[in-house]
Amino acid sequence: MLDFVKFSRFPVMNLIDRISRQFEDSAHAKLAAIEWLAAPVAEATEAMTGCLLNNGKILACGNGGSAADAQHFAAELVNRFEMERPPLAAVALTTDSSVLTSIGNDYSYEQVFSKQVLALGQHGDVLLAISTSGNSANVLAAIAAAHEREMRVVALTGKGGGKIAEQLTANDVHLCAPVERTARIQEIHLLVLHCLCEGIDCLLLGVEDR
Repeated sequence: MLDFVKFSRFPVMNLIDRISRQFEDSAHAKLAAIEWLAAPVAEATEAMTGCLLNNGKILACGNGGSAADAQHFAAELVNRFEMERPPLAAVALTTDSSVLTSIGNDYSYEQVFSKQVLALGQHGDVLLAISTSGNSANVLAAIAAAHEREMRVVALTGKGGGKIAEQLTANDVHLCAPVERTARIQEIHLLVLHCLCEGIDCLLLGVEDR
């Protein structure tokens, strides 16, 4: 049972000030990332749009909050983002509990995404690989499987990109949030995913400005 008496010995913080700092820090991190990320996000948008126009699909993976981001992105493409358009082919590799647990049980958790990439991925598809640290072993394995299937990889990372930065090829696109704090990385990742969704829609629908 939580001992509130013990915790009451600590000084009461000003929650409004603390919350305000969170908003400010997030806004500053995003603004500072514009110069770093705008060009590669545009490149990733064009790569994904080209994939979809050629009847390819986008596979997405990540762990924890990044798994939620992978599912969020796939949902925005399959359903819609902000504009009406036909459904787009995207699959989050994080959602099938039977597949994930069978691979994890029979082989290893490191292979839960790579086996799916090998099963579903084809030449011309795109893998969206998300890892805030850049060091997630199962995401690294998924990237290796994507390269084996001659897929292009769009990697969404932070903290310098970690091992993923070393694994990417010249044909891949690296979107590395230029911050160290995990919460700020995840917030930038979500903005990047929304930029990708909006950019794909604009390219597919021929929207010049909104």
